[in-house]
Amino acid sequence: MRIEDVDEKQIYGISVRTTNTNEMNPETAKIGKTWQKFFSEVSVNYQGGEKVYGVYYNYESDANGEFNVLAGIEKANNSLEKVFIQKGRYLVFEGKAASPDDKVRVQAVIETWGKVWDYFSNEKSEHKRAYKTDFEHYKNQTEIDIYISIL
Repeated sequence: MRIEDVDEKQIYGISVRTTNTNEMNPETAKIGKTWQKFFSEVSVNYQGGEKVYGVYYNYESDANGEFNVLAGIEKANNSLEKVFIQKGRYLVFEGKAASPDDKVRVQAVIETWGKVWDYFSNEKSEHKRAYKTDFEHYKNQTEIDIYISIL
């Protein structure tokens, strides 16, 4: 875990509005379907240096309220929605999958989010979530950094 100052950047992709409660139930979960749609409609050139992002924004309140999630890339694309990652201070959690296999990658993302939830559920944690903009940065097909905006 590390702290990083991030400059504002634009991400283009496909979004959905959901809640953490909905995401815990396979019948009401929307994020996975949004990622499937993104990868079926947008080609990502990892070898050419393109990076993939999952942006969490427009929080209604905290972890219990509604929020938007956008699966996207930095490359401008007028046929996709645009969201801004807000400039600010972020706590970064690192994750790594053993292989680029989809199931292995998804498990690495889930485990990394587990680190996030464990850290912020501890009342003695040094940092508190800001609930402004959070994002997943897929550095390549096996490495992910999750950036959580902090106060």
